[in-house]
Amino acid sequence: MQKNNQFSLFSQRRFAPFFWTQFLGALNDNVFKTALLTILTYDAVSWTTIDTALLNNLIPGLFILPFFLFSATAGQLADKLEKGRVARWVKLVEIVIMGVAAFGWMTHHLWLLVAAVVGMGIHSTLFGPVKYAYLPQHLKREELVGGNGVVEMGTFVGILLGEIIGAVLVVQRPWGLPLVAITTLALAVLGWLASLRIPHSPAPAPELRINWNPFSETLRNLGFSRRNRPVFLSLLGNSWFWFYGAIVLAQFPLYAKNYLLGDHGVFVLLLAVFSVGIGAGSLLCERLSGNKVEIGLVPFGSIGLSVFGLELFLASQAYVVPAATVDIPAFLGQGGSWRILLDCLGIGIFGGLYIVPLFALIQTRCDPAHVSRTIAGMNIMNALFMVAAALVAMVLLKAGLTIPQIFLATAILNAAVALYIFSLVPEFLMRFLAWLMIHTFYRVRITNGDAITAHGAGVLVCNHVSYVDAIVIMAASPRPIRFVMDHRIFRMPLLSWVFRTARAIPIAPVKEDPWLTEKAFVDIAQALHEGELVCIFPEGRLTRDGELSAFRGGIQKIIERSPVPVLPMALRGLWGSLLSRDPTNPFARRFKRGLFSRLELVVGEPIAASEVTPALLQEKVAALRGHWK
Repeated sequence: MQKNNQFSLFSQRRFAPFFWTQFLGALNDNVFKTALLTILTYDAVSWTTIDTALLNNLIPGLFILPFFLFSATAGQLADKLEKGRVARWVKLVEIVIMGVAAFGWMTHHLWLLVAAVVGMGIHSTLFGPVKYAYLPQHLKREELVGGNGVVEMGTFVGILLGEIIGAVLVVQRPWGLPLVAITTLALAVLGWLASLRIPHSPAPAPELRINWNPFSETLRNLGFSRRNRPVFLSLLGNSWFWFYGAIVLAQFPLYAKNYLLGDHGVFVLLLAVFSVGIGAGSLLCERLSGNKVEIGLVPFGSIGLSVFGLELFLASQAYVVPAATVDIPAFLGQGGSWRILLDCLGIGIFGGLYIVPLFALIQTRCDPAHVSRTIAGMNIMNALFMVAAALVAMVLLKAGLTIPQIFLATAILNAAVALYIFSLVPEFLMRFLAWLMIHTFYRVRITNGDAITAHGAGVLVCNHVSYVDAIVIMAASPRPIRFVMDHRIFRMPLLSWVFRTARAIPIAPVKEDPWLTEKAFVDIAQALHEGELVCIFPEGRLTRDGELSAFRGGIQKIIERSPVPVLPMALRGLWGSLLSRDPTNPFARRFKRGLFSRLELVVGEPIAASEVTPALLQEKVAALRGHWK
């Protein structure tokens, strides 16, 4: 089916004003913070006697401290109040904060600027729950990955432009400080004007009573999030990304100055390349996920973060240090400079692939009436992790580690944390392996895939062509599926772990194992009672000639116990693959089919439980499959 490109959202009022409001906020945050960090790095003497490395880690820490203190209250407000109104209030607060900061720039008052950093942290804390709870209210499920990708791209483009504008403006003498003051105040006003166009977004919990105690509400929020294990561990994974990013980005100013011997332009270049990578990775998610929430991309992104973090350490060792400070053209001429830039780009791209599916999963799997408070809980954890990142970085620097060694330590920690999270929720790793398989060996097209997205219980029936039918359907489906499969296939080496992780239901013929047969029907009924999708292969065995065998009566027994809609499907193109029972030479088949096998999953329209018979389902599946085996 033709899908609208994710960029078509820019022409729609349900998305565009919200996008520009959050984009201008991210832009302004980073113009201000980068200008302050740059002036403290390259002109510290005229501002303070405090150690520059300490300030470079302290200021980002102060910015995110309000997330810890006020996120619980912000989440309640976003669930209780209309989100457009909350956004407009927040933008008015931003104008006031930037007015205070302008006075600090003009009077050369460092601690007034530091107070404004905390103020902008409060501004971002209040807007955060609105930002991510707004999207599932106004976007369709199949638009969420693309919409989140565009928002993340916009956020990091805003970060990129903010870092460039802030770093460039502040060093312009003698007008740098007034230029920064005027620019940040103007961006705050533009953000407020954009917020006036945000459409009405009804409050999901208008009756909510606000608990103004941030500590008790924080504990209650985290306790609520813990009830939904996949969502809670996704929140942890999201927070870990911000720990990783906070450590890496906080080192860039001194890394550019002391290790690369670059001027402030080289620092801006590193930030620009990293931000471009994040934007590119975020936009790639929609294409790689096939317009669905594909959590299999999360392990892929995590692997890339560790690989390129390690590579950045190695590239730093191989860099040819110049004899004197260099600007951007001279830096690009140094041996090893392009390798460092490619590593920064790689970290950004894989960071985007990691973070966007996590946001989409949180938005789609948590209670709709509790989205803002769930996001607030995530922001609290983000704050904890980012404060911890600032403290860890300061401790590592005081312990004598070099900045490249901090990159290495962060990459190793990322690998360890990823293994821990994926061991707790193996669904991430299982989806990654399924995604990898159908993007490495197969090219899968889905016809009428939207029919699977309907909420509620349902039974999917499909022809049985190969040993990987379940994996192909699993990777193509936007919803988790419980598969019913022959117990022998379920126990196959290597594939068994995938099927167990997917909570597949093994079944055996009554004559072979009556207890397992009855247990399978009980498990199916329980899954349907809980609103899940169950997929069965009614032929009961793999085809030996590529044709459909007679559908057995198990589907009738399932529907009698649980009268839910039945969705017929057909796999096309798997017959003759290495993992089918085609008796001809498998290597000749592979050569004939080419490097990548072209497959199609065709989904029919739901059939009411009262109309279902094995013969009717076989007829529907055969019609969907057609002549292409």
